[in-house]
Amino acid sequence: MQWLNAVVDSLIARHPDGEILIESGGSPSGTYHFGHMRELVTADAIMLEVRRRGRKARHIYFVDDLDAFRKVPVNVSPDFEQYLGLPLCDVPAPDGSNKSYADFFLDGMIKACAALSIEVEFIRSHTKYRSGWFVPAIERVLTRVPQARKTLEEVSGRKLDDHWTPIQVMDRGRLKNRTFVSMDTDAKTVQYRDVEGSLQIAGYDRGEVKLDWRLDWPARWWLQEVLCEPSGQDHVTKGSSYDTGVHLMKDIFEAEAPISVPYEFINMVGDNKKMSASKGTGLDAIEGAKIMPPEVLRYFILRSPPSKRLYFDPVNSVIQTIDEFAALAAKTDRTPSEDQLLAIATRGIEQKTVSRVPFSLLVASYQAALKDTARTLEIIRRTEYASVVDADAEIIANELSYIEAWLEQRAPEDARFAPSDTVDPTQFNDVQKQFMADLAAKITDAPTDADGSWFHNAIYEFKDSTGMAPKELFATLYQALIGKQSGPRAGWFLSILPRDWLITRLKLEA
Repeated sequence: MQWLNAVVDSLIARHPDGEILIESGGSPSGTYHFGHMRELVTADAIMLEVRRRGRKARHIYFVDDLDAFRKVPVNVSPDFEQYLGLPLCDVPAPDGSNKSYADFFLDGMIKACAALSIEVEFIRSHTKYRSGWFVPAIERVLTRVPQARKTLEEVSGRKLDDHWTPIQVMDRGRLKNRTFVSMDTDAKTVQYRDVEGSLQIAGYDRGEVKLDWRLDWPARWWLQEVLCEPSGQDHVTKGSSYDTGVHLMKDIFEAEAPISVPYEFINMVGDNKKMSASKGTGLDAIEGAKIMPPEVLRYFILRSPPSKRLYFDPVNSVIQTIDEFAALAAKTDRTPSEDQLLAIATRGIEQKTVSRVPFSLLVASYQAALKDTARTLEIIRRTEYASVVDADAEIIANELSYIEAWLEQRAPEDARFAPSDTVDPTQFNDVQKQFMADLAAKITDAPTDADGSWFHNAIYEFKDSTGMAPKELFATLYQALIGKQSGPRAGWFLSILPRDWLITRLKLEA
């Protein structure tokens, strides 16, 4: 994990003493998606590596819940347009509960962090502004407005218009950009002009004044002494919010900006745009934590440097990543970097949830066992993984809960199946019926330890005598056993089914 070691090396060299504070943050404007988790998992990894080296470190998430409600997401009633402009913390929850809109959506992030064992303290912007915590930063900015304007224009490369203001004010309950006139540091108030041009007063020690978003970010760095912050690649380009933040820290706050850790987005496979909370695109954070074990999700994010864009497929990525993680965990000659990755991926995981049995085999076995855990274990005991079942039994049971969620929410239709309760003999012609009857007779005399290869060869033996193509042989069996035209590997599947039930079904008797 060269990227992680480089970040921590720089942090410790720059700050040889004291606690290292890592910040992440965002606005609870809608459902938190899987892409948001990259920032939190990255920050958590930095914190863990700093601690591993014997230094104190903390991770905070700054919740921008005093931001204005700007857009109604697709999963929220259009009636919420009436709340546009209100701070997110003052908008009611979409479910009608006593929570705020902000807390309603933040709950999903908090649950996802808990599921992924991310150690983080959530700090809410509205409580900081309304308690007067931002007062020193507001006063510093408002006594240096010309310098703030000059810095923003020089770094961003664009001239601010005459109506630019360093603050937003609460005007009739909504956050508005209003012209700043003066500040009274004794009364902790500002004078501003309302939309009609009249002078009005707002208290900046009680949350009626909020810094412009480009000034708010460095203000919190300064107030909290943030030393490191992962942020999306779009925030760290030339002239971006991080770039202006660095210079504002120097020119206004006379301090050093945190080390930036830029990260690329996580896109859904086939989508060239990042996931969007307001548009409802992508995978929401809590769903991701339900369909993939926590250590696998952390591994998926951390196995590549933050600078690499990740693509997530809720079908193939789940299957491949779980199996790749299992292979890494089972590896006996891991490199130091692999050990580091595995340690950070599994942090805080008290119960392992990835066994040594391949994911695809578990999926098929679980469904063949009618989603019964004990029967699933018995089925796997009849495979080449029999030797690990007893040792991994508890792990398998934990992993099956994720498989159940994956099957229910994201598995493709061709991966889902179940032995059908009944069979209709009229679905089959005479040749198909004879094929299944002859196969049933052959299975009756099969060795008790007949494996998938034996059954596969047994099926193929009827290719010439029936005149049926292999594809038709398999389709006939799938239709009789699970009521579908396709399914899991036929030979293996027949080998794990209860022998008496299989013979009876092939005879079309039940």
